[in-house]
Amino acid sequence: MNEQSLTLLQLNQRIASLMTVPETQNVWITAELSDVSARGGHCYMELLQKHPDTGATLAKARGVIWANVYSRIATEFLAATGQRFASGLKVMVRASATMHPVYGMSLVISAINPEYTMGDLLRRRREILERLQKEGVLELNRQLEWVEVPLRIAIVSARGAAGYGDFINQLYNNSSRLNFKTHLFEAVMQGERTPTTIIAALNEIALQQDEWDCVVIIRGGGATSDLVAFEDYELALNVAQFPLPIIIGIGHERDITVLDYVANMRVKTPTAAAEWLINRGNDALEYLRSMGNAILQKVSDRIAGSKEQLSYYEALLPTAPLTAVERENARLRSNMMSLAQIGARRISPELARLDHTMKSIASATDVVLRRRGDRLNSLQDMLNALSPEATLRRGYSITRVGGKAITDASQIPSGTEIETTLANGTILSVKK
Repeated sequence: MNEQSLTLLQLNQRIASLMTVPETQNVWITAELSDVSARGGHCYMELLQKHPDTGATLAKARGVIWANVYSRIATEFLAATGQRFASGLKVMVRASATMHPVYGMSLVISAINPEYTMGDLLRRRREILERLQKEGVLELNRQLEWVEVPLRIAIVSARGAAGYGDFINQLYNNSSRLNFKTHLFEAVMQGERTPTTIIAALNEIALQQDEWDCVVIIRGGGATSDLVAFEDYELALNVAQFPLPIIIGIGHERDITVLDYVANMRVKTPTAAAEWLINRGNDALEYLRSMGNAILQKVSDRIAGSKEQLSYYEALLPTAPLTAVERENARLRSNMMSLAQIGARRISPELARLDHTMKSIASATDVVLRRRGDRLNSLQDMLNALSPEATLRRGYSITRVGGKAITDASQIPSGTEIETTLANGTILSVKK
């Protein structure tokens, strides 16, 4: 080839000279911030442009705010919006295109319009949370109570993801040898298929929810722009209404998605999710150890006290029977003396009372007998005076016919034999 070639440095320098034109210097542009980080006083980021419907990235460029202006821009932006300069914000910035021979093209930002408010990610998240709040489901999963020791873990992640490997390694290599049971319900954790595959995994877990204590949704770190797939209403709705507690461990500590607001618990990384579960088990083990130690101490104290009491009784055993017999004999003698004294005090008055009563009965009996005898004699005299014999002695007689007394002469027919009884003797006659 006859054409003279360029070195890469020469090409970059040529591109830099072409870029340094008024059309690319100090121009206002709108973009969404991603992967914002501050190092050495400078602020580095990615500037994104996304499709308004799908959220797919249409354009991306590196951006930087040098330290001499970053402090002022960050302060003004915080004062105007109440937010820090961070990933997920949609901003309007004044930037100049530059081309570095080594680091490539960057947009150097010199100013920001603080009136250009929230980015698409935060706006979408706010709308999702407000909708879930109105529907009354925002707090449902966060209000679920945990089992004492969650050992049966349903995992939603990608099988080859580094975050899944870190979680499993941390969980199964715990120093307390807690016996966890896990199962991976695979899902895509990046891209447009993320919400639908996670929802499918949750539906599968819900069919066997009695076999699991909780669900862990984990994904390793990456670019903040990769987390846009988690800002999804249907996915947030399924997490909020899921019947088991859900732990979210997506990305790095700085990464936040709408799922962090609706799940039962949010941790910074997959490894932190495993540590939380292990710590829960360790807390239960520590409680059991403390209870065991308390029981052991109680039992030891009781045994020691019983041994001491047994030793005391063993020392008393040789003399205890004789002492007990002597004590009971003394008690018996005392009771006998008390009984005799009590008997004397109680029996003597009763004997005197009985003797008096007997005398009173005898005297009363004599009086009653005399009275009864006098009455009988009086009745006897009255009976004698009223007897038929006494009547006959007074001159009266009794007339009988056939052995029956007759009181009416007209009742006796003529020729009837009559018997008349006198005081002395009997007369037989015939009625005319």
